[in-house]
Amino acid sequence: MIRAKIGILGTGNIGTDLLMKILNTKSLECTIFAGHNPDSANIKMVSDMGICTSVDGIEALVKYQNSIDIIIDATSAKAHLHHNKMLESLGKYVINLTPTETGKKCVPYINGDECVRCREVNMITCGGQATIPLAYAVLQTGCNVSYIETVSTISAKSAGKATRENIDEFIETTSGAMKMFTGVDKTKSIMIINPNEPPVNMRNTIYFQIDQGDFREICEIVGRTELQVKKYVPGYKIIVEPSFIDNILAITVEVSGNGDFLPEYAGNLDIITCAAIEMAEKYYNNVLIKER
Repeated sequence: MIRAKIGILGTGNIGTDLLMKILNTKSLECTIFAGHNPDSANIKMVSDMGICTSVDGIEALVKYQNSIDIIIDATSAKAHLHHNKMLESLGKYVINLTPTETGKKCVPYINGDECVRCREVNMITCGGQATIPLAYAVLQTGCNVSYIETVSTISAKSAGKATRENIDEFIETTSGAMKMFTGVDKTKSIMIINPNEPPVNMRNTIYFQIDQGDFREICEIVGRTELQVKKYVPGYKIIVEPSFIDNILAITVEVSGNGDFLPEYAGNLDIITCAAIEMAEKYYNNVLIKER
């Protein structure tokens, strides 16, 4: 079976979790795992597995471009903007996991099939992948929503250097994507890093200001959406069902990790790597097979 060849840029927790997920698929293979840190324990571990690694970053992807179909960028917002022109020049499909504005914003459940027509897709943020499907579902009922606020809480242990450096970008990107997918002009996104021990799973609460709406219909569509997202994010679970207080609707969804490389509490990282793998498989099934 011919597999889609994946080049991973970024050898931190997200990049390594992506690699482990790729190893569990039938349609994908990692042909290059590239970063910059020569002392990276992850690079050593992956190299010991017999997979090609490099500390030359994007230059390694240029060198091995003939062995790559899809590039997954798991670096940082600043790094992605720095080497985006080089990524474009390679002419490969790019799945962008950094909170930047480059690429078509993608939530696989909502517009994944449409996004495969684009060279670069933007996976928004972990909070976006967790909350946008439910917000989109609520708006599909035709209710009148004037404001959406999301609060994403993650464990301090799952918040690495890139996560902490990109908090402003997280807020801006999540809020902007929420506006785009729902059509609601007033949105706000908040991220809380929780230092508690033992570490907490990622939790996301979505608040809607609703002037009118069919509560029964909202509950039904939210339940269906949970099941659809769960198909590619196994740890996605609504833990507080839709509830109304005055004209405020609230829903809370928890995301636990799958344990491929990261611990269970790192659901914030797991959800975006799961979404990236889902898109890589969509590229494979809908585009790459036909090109071959």
